[in-house]
Amino acid sequence: QYTTEDLLSLIQASEEEILHQLQVMDACKIEGYWRILDFDYEMKLLNHVTQLIDSESWPLSKVPLSACLEELGSLEPREMIEHILLSYGRKYVDDAGEIFFEMLEDKICRAVAQMLLRNAVKFNLSEFEEVWQQSVPEGMTTRLDQLQGLALVDKSSRPETIFLLKVEDLPEDNQERFNSLFRIRQKWTEVDITPYIRDLCAEKQTVGALLTKYARSSMLNGVKVYNSRRPIS
Repeated sequence: QYTTEDLLSLIQASEEEILHQLQVMDACKIEGYWRILDFDYEMKLLNHVTQLIDSESWPLSKVPLSACLEELGSLEPREMIEHILLSYGRKYVDDAGEIFFEMLEDKICRAVAQMLLRNAVKFNLSEFEEVWQQSVPEGMTTRLDQLQGLALVDKSSRPETIFLLKVEDLPEDNQERFNSLFRIRQKWTEVDITPYIRDLCAEKQTVGALLTKYARSSMLNGVKVYNSRRPIS
C-alpha cells in the first residue's frame, strides 16, 4: 500500500511521470493508497458495466455515469464502478453538464481476450477468434492487432494456435529479454517480435537497432527472420 508521497520518495521520476504510469497501469486510489485490482475482479466490474449498457441499449459512445452508479451501486462500491469506466472509457461532459463515457473498443476486446486465453495453454486460432467475437459487447469488433504484446499466434502449427504472452511478464534486462523470446520461438519476424521489445528502446533508438545488436537476420521463404546471436540454453 503506497501513497503518492511514498512513490515520489522511492522512484526517481516526477510526480507527473508517476501519475501517468499509474494511469497506464489502471491503478486506483482507495483511501489515499494506490492499488491494482485483481484481474478477475476487474473483469467482474467490466461485465457489470457492459451488461448494463446492453440491457439499457445505450450507444457505446454515450454511457451515462450517474445511471451506472445508480444501477450498479448496490452490487459494487460506487468508486469501483467509476474506476472501471475511467479505465475502459473516455470521459466527457455534454452540453447539459452531464458526465458520459465513450467505451474504448480496443481495450475492452483486449481484456476479454486475456480472460479467455489465461485458462488455456494454447487455443485453436479460428475457434478462439469465434469465441472472442461472441464474448465482447455487441457492436464491438475483435481484431488480432488488438493483442500486440499480449498474445502470440503460432502460424507454423496445424491448425494455427494462439497463446498468452504478456510483455510485462518478460525480463526487463535487454539480453535476458531476447534470451527469453528466443527460447519461446527460435526465429521471429520483425512484426511479431516488435511488441515484445519496443519498450526496451532507449530514447531515439529504433527496434531495428536493437535487433541488429541482439539478433542475427536471415531469409526464410522470402521473409526476413531473426534468431539469437548466441546459443540459447
